[in-house]
Amino acid sequence: MLRLLLTLLPVAAVTLAIGWLVDRSLQRAAARHPRSPLWASLRRCRVPLQLVVGFWLLLAAPHLVDDPDLRHALLLAAIAATGWLVVRITAAALEAVLLRYETTAGDPARLQRVRTQLGMLRRVVGALIAVVTVAVMLLTFTAARTIGASLLASAGIIGIVAGVAAQGTLGNFFAGLQIAFSDTVRIGDTVVVEGQQGTVEEITLSYLVVRLWDYRRLIVPVSYFVSKPFENWTRRDPGLLASVLLHLDHATPVPALRERLRGTLAASSHWDGQEWALWVVDATPSTIVVRATMTARSPEETFELRATVREDLIAYLRTEHPEALPRIRTDGT
Repeated sequence: MLRLLLTLLPVAAVTLAIGWLVDRSLQRAAARHPRSPLWASLRRCRVPLQLVVGFWLLLAAPHLVDDPDLRHALLLAAIAATGWLVVRITAAALEAVLLRYETTAGDPARLQRVRTQLGMLRRVVGALIAVVTVAVMLLTFTAARTIGASLLASAGIIGIVAGVAAQGTLGNFFAGLQIAFSDTVRIGDTVVVEGQQGTVEEITLSYLVVRLWDYRRLIVPVSYFVSKPFENWTRRDPGLLASVLLHLDHATPVPALRERLRGTLAASSHWDGQEWALWVVDATPSTIVVRATMTARSPEETFELRATVREDLIAYLRTEHPEALPRIRTDGT
């Protein structure tokens, strides 16, 4: 036991020393290149790096570990740690690309597209690395190699069965890739799905999370967005045209109401200053329908501007022109 501890101490010391040196080197690189977020992101790889170094050092010295079963367990741990390290490095590199793009991109729509694509690419690469790591670990077993050779002869039948069994999963997988790189929907887009309006919060290889206005989450398979129509309010431009409908009396002073709308929009921080209008769009024997339209920079501001305009116009008519509010006539006038 004492001999084992004495042999493990140098390995642990070398492992910690290498981890510390790499971390210090990354700190210096980050200080020399403050505009590059890559070095700071790579510092999160210290733990898997130390595990990789430690396990492979133990395997490199046969006299330290001479038990075959223990060496095989160390080999499996080393392979798993190596896969973890590759996943961390890949994630750090993609995160650095995104952070660098966020500081230079001036177009919110392009930033959302890049964020969606990099997030999907990270998941795909992570899944591939995990599959390769597990496959390499299985190949270390003699029985697994024998079984693999026998199954290779019937790979066609197995492929057909697996394809039928995983048809939905594979469909969602390729649908996720299509969404990520076709730019139909991105993280942060405002969409309407099955009559529900919300903001895309997360996109994975199998499902998409939409945050509704009351903070509920709608979980939708990604295959939905490549097989069914849906509304995307912010695909090209986050700005929207808001409209307010008012049912008023025929005595409504429309020009005065139009001037009131102009003043309300000029005093509102939600209006983008682009377009506005007020028209009588319909009439019935008892009322007229007045529609006020105005533009805003985002769906959230569109909702707030619509509510503000509606409240202000109704309050204005109630105090200045009460005869404009709809009423039931009983005197024949």
